[in-house]
Amino acid sequence: MEKIRKGDDVIVIAGRDKGKRGTVSARIDAGHLLVDGVNIVKKHARPNPMKGETGGIVDKTMPIDQSNVMLFNPATGKGDRVGIKVLEDGTKVRVFRSNGEQVKA
Repeated sequence: MEKIRKGDDVIVIAGRDKGKRGTVSARIDAGHLLVDGVNIVKKHARPNPMKGETGGIVDKTMPIDQSNVMLFNPATGKGDRVGIKVLEDGTKVRVFRSNGEQVKA
């Protein structure tokens, strides 16, 4: 079970964008995420008249390692570790480690 999923609200804990919050827009692989508004780089794009693309400098979101983000806990207002709890009916749910509340998503 993935501890951080698409649509989760996360906070960056290390790197150039430390302290920024964003929503996970995609999982690239087992260890990398795309987070909206985080790790944005400038990319020099060539024009492609066949596709109707104009050239120039465009902003592009690059993947960030999942070890550099934490799930944002709205109750505490900070990043929090995530654990997995098995309910009585056998389903697994994600819970915050600090207060034991279930992750909403």
